[in-house]
Amino acid sequence: MMKNSVPGWCLCLFLAAAGLFSAPVAMAERIRDLATVQGVRSNALIGYGLVVGLDGTGDQTMQTPFTTQSLNNMLSQLGITVPAGTNMQLKNVAAVVVTAQLPPFSRAGQKVDVVVSSLGNAKSLRGGTLLMTPLKGVDNQVYALAQGNLLISGSGAQGGGNRVQVNHLNSGRITNGAIIEREVPVDFASGNTLNLQLNEDDFTLAQLISDEINRRFGGGTAVPEDGRSVRVYVPRDGAGKVRFLADMQNIPIRSPVGDARVIVNSRTGTVVMNRNVVLDSCAIAQGDLTVEVNRSYDVSQPDTPLGGGQTTVTPNTDISMREQGGSLQQVKSSANLNSVVRALNSLGATPNDLMAILQAMQNAGCLRAKLEIN
Repeated sequence: MMKNSVPGWCLCLFLAAAGLFSAPVAMAERIRDLATVQGVRSNALIGYGLVVGLDGTGDQTMQTPFTTQSLNNMLSQLGITVPAGTNMQLKNVAAVVVTAQLPPFSRAGQKVDVVVSSLGNAKSLRGGTLLMTPLKGVDNQVYALAQGNLLISGSGAQGGGNRVQVNHLNSGRITNGAIIEREVPVDFASGNTLNLQLNEDDFTLAQLISDEINRRFGGGTAVPEDGRSVRVYVPRDGAGKVRFLADMQNIPIRSPVGDARVIVNSRTGTVVMNRNVVLDSCAIAQGDLTVEVNRSYDVSQPDTPLGGGQTTVTPNTDISMREQGGSLQQVKSSANLNSVVRALNSLGATPNDLMAILQAMQNAGCLRAKLEIN
């Protein structure tokens, strides 16, 4: 039997805080929470290495030849030559990918955390040790060297064909596992201008940040360039620039009320809306259409005196269609999120129904929000 119907999921609309029930008001946030300094960012690093010391849970070298090749290369650098044609059946070595983030203003000798992930078919990296692994940037230059003992949060056991596992065993972390060897040049000390990049494009917020900076440090200190960036004139010397940024980033901003948005995830049936969503009066009728396809088989065996009949299988298909229509319901205009939740819950719709209803309401002009479907 094949069914085409809307799943009967339960509708859940979550309110993030009690303040969402009231009318929207501006909230004070710091500039450091709303914007970042252009050029002050981290850089991604990646490397390929070997983890040794595993308790028989490493790569199956017959299926991962690159593990054996990497091991041969490492041994040759240590002055050990493996005879040609040697078939190494190793169970305590695993090929891994090592990743890290190089923080801004990092200096040689500082340490950063690394994440180690299995590249082959190792069963577990628990108890392993990462051998010295160079970490490269996008320019193919080595910026750090990683090495150390892995910390795996998962655990597992198996025996007699049974297996129990908690969390993931093929990925771990090494705290302070990489030492920075090369610094990323940052042009921070030179010049007398910096750009603040807003986390979200908003012309009103860009103007508010500019006004607050000018009110604190004098007119002409900050100039909004567009809805995403604000140019700020700062002292030329490094110490003065640091002091200026420290004071500027802690300036409170009465952030404006954001856009009204409704986020719909069609894969999980999740519907989330912010406090600024309002509804206009409208009438809605929502129905469910169910199509059922039932197939059965009739087997007939002719009864002949000589027994020469042939068995015949005849398929029978029964298609039925059922429509459950809902009555026309009125949705009154809503001025706040609490009223919106009550109005939508009064429809008694499932999340899948609600997705279609919200999309139709936006097309009809009675949903005052941006509808984003993921």
